[in-house]
Amino acid sequence: MTDFTILAFNGGYGTGISATLDILSAASRIAPALAAPAPTWRIVSTSGGMVELESGLLVKTQRLPIRQRRDASVWIIPGLALNTEADVLASAEREDMQAAARSIANHLDQGGRAAACCSAVFLLQQAQALDHRRVTTTWWLAPLLQRLNPTAKVDAQRMVCTDGPITTAGAAFAQTDLMLHLLRGQCGSRAADAVARMLLIDGREAQGKYIVPEVLANGDELISRLVSRIERSLPEPPGIVALAREFCVSERTLARRVRLATGKSTLALIQSVKLRKARALLEQSRFTVEQISEAVGYSDSTALRRLMKKATGASPSHYRARGA
Repeated sequence: MTDFTILAFNGGYGTGISATLDILSAASRIAPALAAPAPTWRIVSTSGGMVELESGLLVKTQRLPIRQRRDASVWIIPGLALNTEADVLASAEREDMQAAARSIANHLDQGGRAAACCSAVFLLQQAQALDHRRVTTTWWLAPLLQRLNPTAKVDAQRMVCTDGPITTAGAAFAQTDLMLHLLRGQCGSRAADAVARMLLIDGREAQGKYIVPEVLANGDELISRLVSRIERSLPEPPGIVALAREFCVSERTLARRVRLATGKSTLALIQSVKLRKARALLEQSRFTVEQISEAVGYSDSTALRRLMKKATGASPSHYRARGA
């Protein structure tokens, strides 16, 4: 029985495929010493043969069967190198993507499992596999995924998220986190932890600390101006009512525009700007945590520590050490 089926596409991220194969190969070598099951895998594509990845690397694949039998393996789709909303929307028209989406849907209908990372999560969306599920994807495309599927619970803070037979992961290099998560379920914690140590892969639970509000604005001038206004007014940014009045929109319109552009509420966007400023001060200044808390508008350092831990999975001391 094959444990993992890796789907490869022309133009996909080379790192996604290579990281997947390196982790599985390492697990296969380590497994006997740990008395753990060694993983097995295959690489497939919709047409079979050689697939050229974005980096120019070539990978040999088997052809994905047109008539599929029940398959107990986890289907893995590494990042597809779709870096903009336009790229994602255009990919849905590709013949190979449409064929893969049909195969994924059939695999899931027969009780199979599937996992995707970064922009590949949109292929699961195309296969209608994300309805009413909690999922994640690369943070700058999360608002688009939420717009395409309002029933999904898109959590851009998470690095890896499992809901039923579907596992999703964040930006492209979260493929390593995804594979360790899947390996833990298939081969056990000892094998997954040993591979992480062998390859020096740090465990990361959140991608929130990488989120940049200006990027989330995605070209929306109102949101870009709003972010700049909040930053300039720290430590006492205007309230939501005052911001709406200043930008000549209703509170409801402001909330709708912020949600559409960033996937966040207006209050969450304000908090994101404050936390990013706090991280910058921790890394670039000698101010104490108490002084930084005051500079970004938190009542005390306890509030900053609690919110930073919740949003990024790291404490202020982590960012202070990075800037040392």
